[in-house]
This record gives sequence, structure tokens and C-alpha cells, in this order.
Amino acid sequence: MDILNKIIDYKRTEVAQRKALVPIKKLEQSIYFRAPCISMKRYLQRPDKSGIIAEFKRKSPSKGDINPYVSVEKVTIGYMQAGASALSVLTDTHFFNGKNEDLLEARKYNFCPILRKDFVIDEYQIIEARSIGADVVLLIAECLDRGRIKDLAKQAKMLGMEVLLEVHSADQLGKVNEYIDLVGVNNRNLNDFSVDIQTSINLFAEIPNDFVKISESGINDPNVIVKLKEVGFQGFLIGEYFMKADEPHKRCANFITRIQEMEETLKNGIAG
Repeated sequence: MDILNKIIDYKRTEVAQRKALVPIKKLEQSIYFRAPCISMKRYLQRPDKSGIIAEFKRKSPSKGDINPYVSVEKVTIGYMQAGASALSVLTDTHFFNGKNEDLLEARKYNFCPILRKDFVIDEYQIIEARSIGADVVLLIAECLDRGRIKDLAKQAKMLGMEVLLEVHSADQLGKVNEYIDLVGVNNRNLNDFSVDIQTSINLFAEIPNDFVKISESGINDPNVIVKLKEVGFQGFLIGEYFMKADEPHKRCANFITRIQEMEETLKNGIAG
């Protein structure tokens, strides 16, 4: 069994336990449940932002601990001050050492779009995401069929949230529906965890232009961002590269500065 199937099997048990412990009525009492959501689509298209979705991620199944003791407050505030367009927060505990409280803390200190990064298989998780202050939910095409994606995306839209559909191949684009806002191409093969940025480039033209297009995973070079922007991508999800640093937000700031310098050089070169 590959890691994704292991995660989904575990998630089914976990969600059943959470439903028993915290009923939906309790989730709906959260102060965030009816607060306006912040649009990731708009933030990714703002000219004063970098397009980077900076991720808070303590651990991964393939790499083990990445940065287990870092401060959510310090890193997420620093990400946004560095010029990131949005935040992504891992909330899966068993495999990624995340927790809902991490997103709650990020929400407390930041006015920006926040993606709840988790493995959503049930409507309960959508309601839960809303209750902890998430603006966007992730649906992974690899582990959900077309009908399930539509049902979950519709639920999110009914609650005022945006939906990011993550795909790994062209055939998964058939799972896109009218409730999806953003389409992300994961450059990481979920079976063997190899990474190839060319995956994003190859799929770009296959994604309808109705959606904001995001490249995810394996990005660690400002040159790659410049290249992906030239292709037409507007969002870039980066987690591990930032989080491996002692101070992830400072690495993020340096990364964004280098992108800006490269873009300025290209602009001046064209003008000249």
C-alpha cells in the first residue's frame, strides 16, 4: 500500500473519532464560522504580492521531522511580511505532526488567505476547516472520485470558502467542476515522492483559464518561479524549502527578494 492510501485509510478512522468527540453544532459555534473568508484567488493575482503560498509544515512522511519546534506565530507573520500572497497550514497530526491549533494560531495573527492543508474525504472536515478560520480547502484528485469532489467542493462554496483542486496528471483534470476556484499541479509523485517541475509546465495548457493555476512541491529556486510565471502560473506553493531553515520566514524573504531582482533585471533587459 502506498503512503497516500495509508493516509486515507487512517483519515477515515480519525474523522469518525472527531465526529464523535466534536459534533457539527459545536463547530458551528466558532467565532470564525460566519466570518467573511479572504479570497486566495484575488491575493494570488495582486501585483504587489509574490504569488507564493508559504506553508507551515513540521514533518512529512517521506522526510520525517523538518522543523518540529518552530513558532507558528513567528513564521506565519514573517511569511506575510516577506511578501507571501497566502499561507498554507498542515493540520494532519499522524503523518505531518500538524494540528488544527496551528491554523487557529495563524488565523489569529494574520489577515490573509489561509489554506487548510489536509486530506479531506468527508463534509465534516469542510465544516471543521471553516470553524478554525480556513479560507480555502484542498481536495486531492488522486484520492477522490469525480462525484465526491463535486459534493465536497459544493459544501465548501456553501460555507463561503474557496476550493483548491490538486492534480497530478492530465486525466485528473476531468474531475474539475463549477465549484472549484483554483487548480494546483503537484510536481511530486505521491507513489515514490520523486519531483519534476516539468509536470506543471506540461499540464498548464490543459487547465482551463477559468481557474487560477498553482504549481506545488519541489520548488527551491527563484529561477523556477520566474520560469513558471512566464508559462502563466500565478501561484506557487512552497513549504519544505522554507521550513528546513532555522528561520523559515527569513529564507522566504530572501527568496522573494531574489525573484524581484531577477524580474527587474529581465524587465530592464527588455526595455533596453
